[in-house]
Amino acid sequence: MYLSAIALIVPDYDPAIAFYCGVMGFDLTEDVDQGRKRWVRVTPPGAQTGFILARAEGKTQEEAIGNQGAGRVWLFLKVEDFTAAFDQLTAAGVTFEEEPRHEPYGKVAVFRDPFGNRWDLLGD
Repeated sequence: MYLSAIALIVPDYDPAIAFYCGVMGFDLTEDVDQGRKRWVRVTPPGAQTGFILARAEGKTQEEAIGNQGAGRVWLFLKVEDFTAAFDQLTAAGVTFEEEPRHEPYGKVAVFRDPFGNRWDLLGD
């Protein structure tokens, strides 16, 4: 048993694909046109769990974009080489909220994706 995917509410599919696949380096593992919507799944390389990019429909969902974690960091990306990942994301235009710091569980730095979701970049 494993967690297959988490829905991530986004304003539209293509800008989200561009960020997660272009900037973050995720794989586009599914993109199926279903008529009025698409089934879009992006996955970090080598991971089983991915995101279903869900285009917001209606005011309630639009208001949830970037606030699914209620202002908290709620997405945690673990990388093997923290410094390389930090440098790569910074060079790609990702803005970190802080300089990397050391915690008992490893190096960490908080950033936001273009949609407002707060992430922890984690590594050793």
